Amino acid sequence: TSIHHPGVGLDGSVCQPLTSSESWVPETRATHVLQDLLLLLDSPGTERVLRPQLARPGTERVLRPQLARELNERPDAFLRQAEEHTRRHAEPRPDPPGP
Repeated sequence: TSIHHPGVGLDGSVCQPLTSSESWVPETRATHVLQDLLLLLDSPGTERVLRPQLARPGTERVLRPQLARELNERPDAFLRQAEEHTRRHAEPRPDPPGP
């Protein structure tokens, strides 16, 4: 499903530094990777676009800078577009199993 998010590329790629070859350590657990992904989705980190000096090399989480700028400068417009994008592209949730 397509997602309207600065940290998710148009092709669905996600910049997740924890899984990069520079950051990966054998002690990394699947729960760490999933928590990091949830943090990315919940906190886009727009300051990395507007103030790139805050991002350490290899920690960039913004794949779509134009969306990050819009989120920072016009959050209401960004959220309206995200809601519209979701209405157009989200797959319907299946009905819960019956009794």
